[in-house]
Amino acid sequence: MHIGRVRLTNQHLARPVLDDPAAVVGWFGAVQAQDYLGGLWAVGLRTRGATEASVEEAIARGEFVRTWPMRGTLHFVAAADVRWMLSLLAPRTRTVASARWRQLELDHAVMARSAKVAEKGLVGGKRVRRDALYALWNKAGIATHDSRGLHILGHLAQTGLICFGPRDGKQQTFTLVEEWLPAARSLERDVALGELARRYFTSHGPATVHDFAWWSGLTVTDARAGLDGVKSSLEGEIVDGRTFWFSSVTASVSTAAYLLPAWDEFTVAYRDRSDVLDPRFTVKVNAGGGVLKPVIVLGGAVVGTWQRSIGKGKVVVRPIPFERLSPAGAGALEVATRKYGRFLGTAGEVAG
Repeated sequence: MHIGRVRLTNQHLARPVLDDPAAVVGWFGAVQAQDYLGGLWAVGLRTRGATEASVEEAIARGEFVRTWPMRGTLHFVAAADVRWMLSLLAPRTRTVASARWRQLELDHAVMARSAKVAEKGLVGGKRVRRDALYALWNKAGIATHDSRGLHILGHLAQTGLICFGPRDGKQQTFTLVEEWLPAARSLERDVALGELARRYFTSHGPATVHDFAWWSGLTVTDARAGLDGVKSSLEGEIVDGRTFWFSSVTASVSTAAYLLPAWDEFTVAYRDRSDVLDPRFTVKVNAGGGVLKPVIVLGGAVVGTWQRSIGKGKVVVRPIPFERLSPAGAGALEVATRKYGRFLGTAGEVAG
């Protein structure tokens, strides 16, 4: 089994089958969106005929939202999944963050006051930019310096009070979950564990239980419990002493290249990335500080990184391959660059 090629198929990179950006997000369970524009491209890559504008239109309709469901990291989550996912995953994230809160003198009383101020400022369908929200807190005597504001935002999002709304120009806004998102089902904990496991192994497989625990932020014990609840609907295979789980083993035979954004699910969603990234080149993708660079994928493997620059009427992609690309690989990269340009509504060009 060629793990990387199978993941290209299951992640809807090699053969996108969905026309709806929100359906793509729901398929994955969550799509990392630490970098907002990169997150739009991650969804767009996997959606037939998508443009950056069409993905943002889905956000503007409230079909999926950006919030902090797991690992203290920003993700896109389908509107119907936000509440049960936060209920399942956010408590552990808050526990991990509690030591930092103490350093910043953020106790339960401060968080409760912050919630009241935010609710008052947002009620009535308002969408408020972060700087304006910080101003409300500061006026109420709740300091936002030294990253206090960011931790308050994260806490209020993780407790289900707020989420990101549509952008105001280039600025992010926040709004109340209860006003922005329609009512949705709640799930018992064991059902939620199984549902998250089903989404993960279906969309990200082949993957191990340790990969699932890493991606979700769950303990390995909880990750195993979730997997046990859905094992009957999955297939398992032992490769090099590790057990991989998946729902489909169809491998991509495409010779296409893919320009993946920073923190794309193809790289970030696995504890062990050696199945798609040669360990010799790990530092070129992840040099530290939690940053995973945009990568070039060929044949189910990461073969380089890339940078972009936006010019008049075009986006220029500068590839940084680990090793010299073959003529076929260089041609595939040209095609991928033009595809990226179309997504942005401009021409795409590979730097000479």
